[in-house]
Amino acid sequence: QLQLVESGGGKVQSGGSLRLSCAASGTVFNIIRMGWYRQVAGKQREMVALITRSGSTTLADSVKGRFTISKDNAKNMVNLQMSSLLPEDTAVYYCNFVSTGFNVWGQGTQVTVSS
Repeated sequence: QLQLVESGGGKVQSGGSLRLSCAASGTVFNIIRMGWYRQVAGKQREMVALITRSGSTTLADSVKGRFTISKDNAKNMVNLQMSSLLPEDTAVYYCNFVSTGFNVWGQGTQVTVSS
């Protein structure tokens, strides 16, 4: 069974940087898209960044110019480099893999940005 394992969350001061990574354990076929989402308690989960199999990326307006998404096909891994972090970036971040046969979520990793 495919599982996604996230790492890299933590606490940082405003203006700081963090790098999140998400690796798939198990066999992965025909990935269409990988992405990062975030959720604050009491609010809907929102898209942060997406990257397709071809490498095309989509970023939420709130993170453009600050966050970068990348992938390593050989390692079935997706990364999120976050810079110039703001207190409003505080959330639980989830990675997501979508293929023709599955839609899998990671367990979430907490990112806390203090002012």
